[in-house]
Amino acid sequence: MKSKVLIWSLFTLLFIPHAVLANGEDETEANEQIEEQSYRLVLNEWKEQGVDSAAQFERTISPSSFTDMDEEELLSSSESKGYEDRVFYWHNQESLTVEVEVEEEGLYEIGFDYLPQGDLIMPIEGAIQVNGEYPFGESRQIEFPSKWKNETEDFETDRSGNEIIPDQETIEEWSHVKAEDSTYMYKRPLQYHLEEGTNTITLSNLRGEMLVGDVHVTSPESIPAYEDYVEDYPDAEKQEDLQTIEAEHPSEKNSSYIRPETTEDPSVNPYDREQLLLNTLGGDSWSEPGQTVSWEVEAEEAGFYQLSFKTRQDNESRSPVYRQVLINDRVPFEEAQSYPFSYSKEWRNETLSSEEGEPYSFYLEEGTNTVSLKADPSPHADVLFTIDEVMQEIDELSLSIRKLVGNQQGSRDWEIEEYIPDIEDQLNGWAHRLNEQVDYLLELNDGEESTEVSSMKIAIDKLDNLADNPDEIPNKLTQLSTGSNSSAQLLGDISMDLSAQPLLLDRFYVHGEDENLPSAEAGFFDKTKDSVSGFFQSFTEDNLATSDVDDDTIEVWVNRPRQYVELLQNMTDQNFTPETGIKVKYSLMPDEQKLVLASAADTQPDLAFGISNWVPYELAIRGSAVDLREFDDFGEVGQQFSPGAFLPLTVEDSVYALPETQDFFVQFYRKDIVEELDVPVPDTWDEVTNILPELQRYGMNYYTPLAEESAFKPFQTTSPFIYQFGGEIYEENGLGTTIDEENALEGIQYMADLSTIYSMPLQVPRFYNHFRYSTLPMGVAPFSTYVELTTAAPEISGLWDITPQPGIEQEDGTVERWAPGSGQASMMFDKSGKKDDSWELMKWWMSTDTQTEFASTLQTLYGPEYMWNTANLDSFAQLPLPQEHKDVILEQWEYMREVPKTPYSYMVEREISNVWNKVVFDGENARASVDDSVILINREMRRKLEEFDYMEDGEVVKPYEIPTIEKVERWMETDE
Repeated sequence: MKSKVLIWSLFTLLFIPHAVLANGEDETEANEQIEEQSYRLVLNEWKEQGVDSAAQFERTISPSSFTDMDEEELLSSSESKGYEDRVFYWHNQESLTVEVEVEEEGLYEIGFDYLPQGDLIMPIEGAIQVNGEYPFGESRQIEFPSKWKNETEDFETDRSGNEIIPDQETIEEWSHVKAEDSTYMYKRPLQYHLEEGTNTITLSNLRGEMLVGDVHVTSPESIPAYEDYVEDYPDAEKQEDLQTIEAEHPSEKNSSYIRPETTEDPSVNPYDREQLLLNTLGGDSWSEPGQTVSWEVEAEEAGFYQLSFKTRQDNESRSPVYRQVLINDRVPFEEAQSYPFSYSKEWRNETLSSEEGEPYSFYLEEGTNTVSLKADPSPHADVLFTIDEVMQEIDELSLSIRKLVGNQQGSRDWEIEEYIPDIEDQLNGWAHRLNEQVDYLLELNDGEESTEVSSMKIAIDKLDNLADNPDEIPNKLTQLSTGSNSSAQLLGDISMDLSAQPLLLDRFYVHGEDENLPSAEAGFFDKTKDSVSGFFQSFTEDNLATSDVDDDTIEVWVNRPRQYVELLQNMTDQNFTPETGIKVKYSLMPDEQKLVLASAADTQPDLAFGISNWVPYELAIRGSAVDLREFDDFGEVGQQFSPGAFLPLTVEDSVYALPETQDFFVQFYRKDIVEELDVPVPDTWDEVTNILPELQRYGMNYYTPLAEESAFKPFQTTSPFIYQFGGEIYEENGLGTTIDEENALEGIQYMADLSTIYSMPLQVPRFYNHFRYSTLPMGVAPFSTYVELTTAAPEISGLWDITPQPGIEQEDGTVERWAPGSGQASMMFDKSGKKDDSWELMKWWMSTDTQTEFASTLQTLYGPEYMWNTANLDSFAQLPLPQEHKDVILEQWEYMREVPKTPYSYMVEREISNVWNKVVFDGENARASVDDSVILINREMRRKLEEFDYMEDGEVVKPYEIPTIEKVERWMETDE
């Protein structure tokens, strides 16, 4: 239903510009239908209809009473892992259904007893239907959090005596959760409308696995105001004890990557000028909505206590962040649902207090209690809802304008109001709605202007300027939606910033009302002493990036962020060095281009990790890299990778690097749109063009990487078409290009036709956004898009899938899907004096076990977005991704074919891009453009081959053999 309304709305917007629908509805009414699926609108509608929250109701349905379920589908109490009753193993897109009888129509909450199972790096997600329908969009994604804790209570240290982030382990215990919005925009659990009599509730599996115990249907829980809360404990006394709890040692958290941080500041506790200590918690790792941290507090006596948190909230936006305060897993009173922590560059003791400054008292039971803080974006919910609505409407308007003007942007004058009469009203309406949210944000922040407010004002100014001159909009779409500084892009950035709730904690205090707390900031003399000590220490300290390397130690430069390098160093120290006796020192490499300079200056390391796949070639052709085929077991090692990944790492018959990571280009599609339009998921490019009219009929389209914003089209966007049509890019002997041969030319012509004949989009700033909003419900995109959709698009979780990318069907019925997979590589330098030891390290690093452990640990410590796309195929098959997605990616990698490097490949790449631009934008003939480019390419080819001694005075001295997949496969067999 949701997608059907969306499709109809897009259709009416694009093809009925005067907004008069067949049934008499106007466009505004049609667009409002899109929003009727959101929880806030549906809830308001129920309230207006007189549907109230149910009173005093509680019903528990055990797994034995689940409907349409055979007894053998339930696990016995002995298999229930402590639940002491029969349970259901919920996984693999299965569903469970319960029936509940209610005496009165009303709003109810739904809860579940559950025990997470399997790999818990990605969240467990389900969808809830009531009486066979999704009552609102938020019900399509319900999360079931896992509980985590540090594997060790005390922090271990590395080789330099610095504390390292401990491994994380899950807490295997049964939990209870009420269904909540996965974005946590609402303070309370979701409420479901149940009719009087029998209702069915279905929980469908989207991702992950867990054991399910009882299902609970209850009336919504009421939370008292603070005054009523205090009166509930008439005999409780105010206690005077002082307890200090270090924040970096929580008892549990619902996210493995909420982590302790090293804060080098004498104001924090503990602190050591000589060593790096993990002495604070959170910051950016504790910013996602819903992330919760709990600490255990021992109360000698039951009674009222105050809570004070030592925090530093120096978020760049200067806006407050919010935490929901829970005592023993319950919100004690209304005022604790969204407590603000204001901006401060200094450490401060925040005693939880009312707006008037009166400290709150929290009742703790005698013995062990838990104090929890939950990241809460709900105060920003109205702003975020408005931004999202405006962004979607901007996207729809931009689509209609692009449909109208086609490729004529900037080439003519328009009287746009003849086609879209209400365009000025739309723009002014958006500006007005956003201005209301500016006022609200200023009120939240006591009148201080945050960066979000400043950015929103800029977006509003752009909308006002466009409204003043609507006829210029077709030529100024970059200000509205497509540019990096457009209104839509500014609003998107604001939305992300307002959702984030980063907070850094040092410690917190449980205390009485007259307690004098320790100062949050160190004194002037302590800070001065620390600053002076730090200055002198900076000349001598041994750190990751600059320390000297002993003669018996392998030196490795790594082109990755610090957290990657630190994890790699720790794994090496704990595993590789004890097993082999080989010492290794990793150093950060901020600029991989300096490797060429370091090699020329004879200051190169033994190895380099994480470098772009063009770097080994540039060093190898200059004689600075080691041919890995010299090692006897190269063939055995090389079989772990896609043969096509070695092509850019090869010069003649030598291989100069191992693939480290690998990209993939697969087809993404919206399942809901495909189902609603009743179109097939295309398997070939012919099938893509066959469904384009149906997509374009509703203002939608298909995306290819050719639509990236840059005018330059690199090999990764152009080579798939040449290879899929059976073409080649180079002569076999490397002495020239073959893009003017028939098959290659056909591929070049086809990729131009996709834009000129089939009207695929020419420029898409960010496919991820268009895919979310359904304007580009299908397309070919890389690994980075997969990460974004998996971790940052909760609203369409379960509504999209992937397949291998379309290809060209051959005479035998097979489909050629050749595509590149540019990633990073690891290489060895020729001047290394420790080649055998270095080779052992390279083998260990790229082994299946090491890659799998590294990938898993990286995501556990830093979050799901830290996916590691290892080039080791066996390791990739073990990564914590949905099995069906891994199967698709591995199938696509069977067609992995990088473009080989040559001394003149940059010229070939540039000229193919130039041909596409000339044909698409200037209307030139493809064959004529290719012929012109071949002349330029061959001229540059002769110059570069002479530079590297393959030609002399225009004559061939020796051929430059182009590597092929078949040749690489033979090497793996003969070198084994």
